[in-house]
Amino acid sequence: MPSLTTAKVTLDAVGHRSETPPSPGDVLYRESLRTPWWWYPVALFVAGLLAGEFHMAGLRATDWVPFVILLPLAVGIVWSLGRGSLEISAGELRVRGAHLPLKYVSGVVGLDARTLRLVVGREGDPAGFVSIRPWIGPGVQLWLDDEDDPTPYWVVSSRDPQRLVETIRATTSR
Repeated sequence: MPSLTTAKVTLDAVGHRSETPPSPGDVLYRESLRTPWWWYPVALFVAGLLAGEFHMAGLRATDWVPFVILLPLAVGIVWSLGRGSLEISAGELRVRGAHLPLKYVSGVVGLDARTLRLVVGREGDPAGFVSIRPWIGPGVQLWLDDEDDPTPYWVVSSRDPQRLVETIRATTSR
C-alpha cells in the first residue's frame, strides 16, 4: 500500500459501514499528545530568569516568593499543554473534549508535517475543525458526510498517522 503521508495525497474512501458499533468498553486507539520532555527544563529556566528579576529589585523579604510561585507555575503550564489525548472507542473519535461519530466519516488521509501545515493554513477551510499540537508534526484529515453539520472535515495531530488511518478504516468497515 502506498504511503498516505506524501506531499501528493488522494482522499481514499472509507470502506462499507455496518450498523453494528463496537462495544462501549473497547478502546481501539489511544495516543497521548504530551509535550516533549525538554520543554520542562526550558520552562524552568525561563521562570528562573523571570524570578531572578525580582531579586534584582532589592526587596529582601520577597526574594523567595517569585521562585515559589513561578517555577511550579511553569511546570504546571507545560504539563497542562500536554495532557490531551486522542482516542477511538465506542465508534467515536475523541480529542480535546470534542467527539466525532465515525459513521459520519466519508474519507480519511494521513498527512505529513508539511501537508498538515498547508491544510490548516491558507489552503484550509475556515469551517473545518482543527485540533493540532505544534510539537507533533504529522496528522490525519477526516472528511465528513453529515447533512446536519456544516463542518467539512476534521484535522487532528497524530504521531502515528498511518496507524490511526488504519484503525479508522477498520472501524468504519465493520
